[in-house]
Amino acid sequence: MQDFENQQVDKERVVLIAVHKDDTDEATFEASLTELEQLVETAGGTVTAVLTQSRRSLDSKTYVGKGKLEEAVATAEEQGADLLIFNDELSPGQISTITNQTGLYIIDRTQLILDIFAGRAASNEGKMQVELAQLNYMLPRLRGQGESLSRLGGGIGTRGPGETKLETDRRHIQKRMDDIRRKLKQVKNRRDQYRERRKEKNVLQFALVGYTNAGKSTILNALTEADTLEENALFATLDPLTRRVELPSGLEVLVTDTVGFIQDLPTALIAAFQATLEEVKEAEVLIHVMDGSHPRAAEQAATVRGLLKELEASHIPALTVVNKRDAVEDEPVVAADKPSISISARKNEDVERLRESMESLLLEQLQPYQVEIPLADGHVMQRFKHETIVREETLDEENESWILSGYVQSDQAIHREIKQYAKGDAGAR
Repeated sequence: MQDFENQQVDKERVVLIAVHKDDTDEATFEASLTELEQLVETAGGTVTAVLTQSRRSLDSKTYVGKGKLEEAVATAEEQGADLLIFNDELSPGQISTITNQTGLYIIDRTQLILDIFAGRAASNEGKMQVELAQLNYMLPRLRGQGESLSRLGGGIGTRGPGETKLETDRRHIQKRMDDIRRKLKQVKNRRDQYRERRKEKNVLQFALVGYTNAGKSTILNALTEADTLEENALFATLDPLTRRVELPSGLEVLVTDTVGFIQDLPTALIAAFQATLEEVKEAEVLIHVMDGSHPRAAEQAATVRGLLKELEASHIPALTVVNKRDAVEDEPVVAADKPSISISARKNEDVERLRESMESLLLEQLQPYQVEIPLADGHVMQRFKHETIVREETLDEENESWILSGYVQSDQAIHREIKQYAKGDAGAR
C-alpha cells in the first residue's frame, strides 16, 4: 500500500487555531500546539499559520471569538489555505456555525487523529476499527458539515469511509456500523480462542505500551529482529504485531507491540480498538517505553498511565524503559516509575540488559519449583526448559535423573508435570 503521506503531490496548506484556557499552564498549552503541528505533518499537510487566543473557556458557538474567526478567514486567504484545524474537539453545533461563517473546510484534533489512523491501518481489522470510530464520530456532525462534505480532493480529513458515503443517510451509516461491530465481535472471538490456546501452551506475554513515537517498534525489532516499520513520525505503527522473544534463561515469551498513545486520544477510537487493546490487559508484564530525549517525557508517561487505568490495565506489573539514551548528551533525567532501565534500542548491550530486566520482573510474578526428572524422560526435560525459567540443573548420576530448580506461572498447564516430578516438599508452592 502506498504511504498515505505521499498520495498528494502538493502538501495541503493548513491554518491552526487553538485556545489557551485559563486553567491550562503555558508549557502544557505549547506542548499541545507543537503536537498538533506534528499531527498535521504526519497527515501530509503543512502548517502555514498558527492563531491562538487566551480565554477563560471555549466559545460555545464558534470556539474562538468572532474577531479571531474573521482573522482566521483572512489568514487562510492570504496563505492560500482552505483548511482550518482546531486544537480541541468541536461540538456538532460549533462545526455548523464555524462552517457557515467561514465557508472553509474545518476539522478538529479528534478528526485529524482519526484521519491519520485511517491512513496507517493496514490489516482488515485495523481498517474496520478506524472506520467504526470515524462513523461514530461523524454521525452526529453530518448536519454541521454542510457543503464541506462534498470536498472530494482527497485532502486531510477525507480518508476512511469517504464523505460521499456519509452524505447518503443515517440509516445506511447505522447499518454499516452494526455490520462492522458484528465483524469485530467475530475477531474478538478468534482472539479469545487464541488466548486460550496460548495459555494451554504455557506461553507468557509482554505488551509494549507507550506514547506514540517513543520507540516501541524499534525495541521490538531489536528484541526479535522483526521487520517492523520504524519511522520518526506519530503513529508510525498502528496494527499490533506479536513476536517470540527468548529471555536469558532460554524461556520463550511473546512480545506484542501496541498502538501508541497520545494526549486526548479520542474516546471513540479507544472504544473501537477495544479488541486490540485487550492484548494489553492479557499480558503478564507491560513494557512502558518512554522517549528519554523528549522534554515532556514525564507528562507523556502520565498520559500513558491514565489511559492504562481507563483500560483497566494499571494493575499489571510494568517495566519502565527510558529509550533513546543515545539522543541526549547526559543520562536522561526522567522521573520514571520503578522498576526502570535506561537504554538505547540501537545498542546490542542495552538490549541484552533489557532482556535481563524483563526476566527479573517476570520472576516476581512466578512461583519457585524443584523437580526430579528421570533421564529417560528427556522430552519432559525439554518442556521445562522452554515453558519455565530454569535457574539450576544438576545431574544425579546415582538416581539417573536431572534435578531442576526454577520458576513457573501458577496457572500454567505444566503444573501437572511439576506435581508428578516434584522433589520432596520443594514442588511449586
